[in-house]
Amino acid sequence: MAQIPMKDQFFAYIQGLQDRICAGLEAADGQARFREDLWDRPEGGGGRTRVLEGGKVLEKAGVNISGVHGDLPPAMQQYFGVGESQFYACGLSLVLHPRNPMAPTVHANWRYFELYDLSGNTIDSWFGGGQDLTPYYLFEEDAQHFHQVCKKACDAHDPTFYPAYKQRCDQYFHNTHRGEARGIGGLFFDYLKPTPERDAQGWYDFVTEVGDSFLEAYVPILNRRKDLPFTPEQQTWQEIRRGRYVEFNLVHDKGTLFGLKTNGRIESILMSLPPRVQWVYDHHPTPHTPEAALIEVLKNPVDWVALTPNRS
Repeated sequence: MAQIPMKDQFFAYIQGLQDRICAGLEAADGQARFREDLWDRPEGGGGRTRVLEGGKVLEKAGVNISGVHGDLPPAMQQYFGVGESQFYACGLSLVLHPRNPMAPTVHANWRYFELYDLSGNTIDSWFGGGQDLTPYYLFEEDAQHFHQVCKKACDAHDPTFYPAYKQRCDQYFHNTHRGEARGIGGLFFDYLKPTPERDAQGWYDFVTEVGDSFLEAYVPILNRRKDLPFTPEQQTWQEIRRGRYVEFNLVHDKGTLFGLKTNGRIESILMSLPPRVQWVYDHHPTPHTPEAALIEVLKNPVDWVALTPNRS
């Protein structure tokens, strides 16, 4: 029996994962439903965008999949250090913005890429992805839970994965122009290529294990925080911090760059942007407040799994 090509295997996986994640989020929201848009990319491929807006719990949520292919644009040729080539890329990307400032924003992405010469021969292939949490008010219990689920998924394949990919996450999701992290991290991995120790199927098994862990990592946190009381001042803080989220996505994020450089669907690429956001000139939180405590953590990464449990 012929083996299913990896790109087809992974695309089928993200189709099913999108269904499962959307169903889980609709159940958590209890009111709103995802709107679905199917779209085609003129150069080749397309996607299925699902966006939820105005929910009881989720102010905005996007869970998108795409599979695109064609000639690699000159800007991406330069980025990858290759000549004229063709490519195939597929992945699932999600960003969730809850209403309640006590509940964190979350992002996740799992993707697969193949690069071909002009004769159609595969010259490179790799997986990438991860998941990371962006709180506006820090609850150690939530940070510990998220990272423990990430570690569990990693440990099922290699105990060295979690510390390595946690560190890469802290390094990648960092607003260098602000000197602070976007959030409290999670996992980030890229260029996971076949090696003598782990073939493409082994990397597939790892990446899908992480993808399967997403609802377990996030929904319990959302359920704990979605009904907590909050003040208008706390909502203002949430919107200011959302501004930092926007800055990262538009200034530093490689996925945004790839989508724009390959003529991706702009509405799907920018679905990660929150509906309400503020930029307040030279804003600094009052010292010795929960807001200031968050900034301190964003400037100094924490080993959340090693912390002594402290329910907050």
